[in-house]
Amino acid sequence: MTELVWRTSLSELEAAQVRELLASDEAHIDMPSGGEHLLAVQDGVVGYANLDTAGDQLGNQVAELVVHPGFRRQGIGEQLLTAVAERAQPVRIWSHRDHPGAARLAGKHGFERVRALHRMGMDFGPDEFAEPRLPEGVRLRTFVPGQDEEAMVAVNARAFSWHPEQGGLTVQDVRDTEQEGWFDPAGFFLAVDAADRVLGFHWTKVHPDSTGEVYVVGVDPDAQGGGLGKALTLAGLRHLRGLGLPRVILYVESDNAPAIAVYAKLGFRLLDVGVQYAR
Repeated sequence: MTELVWRTSLSELEAAQVRELLASDEAHIDMPSGGEHLLAVQDGVVGYANLDTAGDQLGNQVAELVVHPGFRRQGIGEQLLTAVAERAQPVRIWSHRDHPGAARLAGKHGFERVRALHRMGMDFGPDEFAEPRLPEGVRLRTFVPGQDEEAMVAVNARAFSWHPEQGGLTVQDVRDTEQEGWFDPAGFFLAVDAADRVLGFHWTKVHPDSTGEVYVVGVDPDAQGGGLGKALTLAGLRHLRGLGLPRVILYVESDNAPAIAVYAKLGFRLLDVGVQYAR
């Protein structure tokens, strides 16, 4: 019999079991650092849900659900979904691989598909990426910790005012990320004008498995339309390739056709689609 247990924090044993569970899932979900935790227990953790109670910019709490591959088709996913839906309203729930089973379960409980996120990627080949072509009066430099946080966050807020997650980035969020092991200012590019005013940025990331990521590319709306986004993207890709990484990924909203077209021309292909459901 499966027991469901809510936790505001996990014991060392529970955290280890959740990490093992997440590692077994093809969605490769990162270990959440906050929120509330729902454990499905059968002599160990066989199912898990994280509820981000801080939520997104639209006022929704956000949940992720995972069931161990060896314990699927036993109703555990439905138990997790029901418990999360009872605890959080309004709530959005991720299906990170657009699984048909998740779609059926969502429909059964009155959830509809409200958002799709494309994960795109490519393997680095022998050919170098083109030199970035910058608008007149614009240059690239790297991010300086302790100096550029406020300017970068201000551009981010303008560029992603519509985005459920990214638009809510704060200066403290950036400073906190600077303390993480993967943070590298050498891979954080800023486009600035003659007065050193930040017009856009490309923040890259390197994962533990040596996969590079186009983490965030943001351009101030007043500076859009001149190819700055493509130039920043190229600068980051040249950097990641120069590190000797074998591949690179990125995430982009499914309805952002212009960005998807740019990435496709650069060589990215669709890897999978994550879907968010809501009532």
